[in-house]
Amino acid sequence: MFTVLDKNFSGSLTNNIDDYPEGIVIPIDKPYRWTSADVIRKLKFAACRHFGKKKLKVGHAGTLDPLATGVLLVCVGNATKQAEELQRHDKEYIAGVTFGATTPSYDLEKEIDRFFPYEHITAEAVADALKDFVGEQDQVAPLFSAKSVEGIRAYELARKLLKDGALPEEASELIRSSRINISELELLNFQANSPSISNPQKKEDTVSRASSRINVTDNSNLGLPRADIRLACSKGTYVRAFARDLGEALGSGAHLDALQRSRSGQFCVADSLSVDEAMTLLGQS
Repeated sequence: MFTVLDKNFSGSLTNNIDDYPEGIVIPIDKPYRWTSADVIRKLKFAACRHFGKKKLKVGHAGTLDPLATGVLLVCVGNATKQAEELQRHDKEYIAGVTFGATTPSYDLEKEIDRFFPYEHITAEAVADALKDFVGEQDQVAPLFSAKSVEGIRAYELARKLLKDGALPEEASELIRSSRINISELELLNFQANSPSISNPQKKEDTVSRASSRINVTDNSNLGLPRADIRLACSKGTYVRAFARDLGEALGSGAHLDALQRSRSGQFCVADSLSVDEAMTLLGQS
């Protein structure tokens, strides 16, 4: 069994990777506006120095969008062989959804492209709509995603097709639907005509070190209704696409204003390490 480095780890990490024949898994609470690759790059450098290796396999078990936070499983050494299996496990998210407007990326990375009526959206309406999303269903991934379309990343096609801040209607036909399963949905909070709430993980220290390539729009002054929703789902579920579909089901539009992966399989965000905590364990504080 691989060694888990999380908040419950009480031993000491040796400098010999051979002491961990099944490898190491580090649950990281991915910072806001960091790409998953940013995290891997930083921890791989630290792990190589800690174990005195010029080359060491380091990867992750399931990417997270740049504007999402939460559990990112970093696999070190032979644990990379189990990354695919770890990625198959169910996941849980806390999603902040803003109604009445859409963006091409279905989150705050792109500017709003369309506004929709939203006065009819209430907590009761959202709760009722959520019931229809529980269970197996077909879902079309966002065009701005890492989904492969005939060997090309979907986001590469999206960038070519994006004109005047919007995608052409035919763009939605480029990605085939996938079968997913949403096992649980819970409305945690609803605010009518309230400003969007900033991601609670967005702290100055992490933002200042974030990738300069990641754009974030500010829609907090629009007074649109929003909801916080907990969902448990299968591998391959795009929460941004869920927000899009929920908006359409309510006769409006919607996009994500915050997203946290609160659980990935057995690993919870409460037990996950910050990047700095992981660096300290790897002797790179």
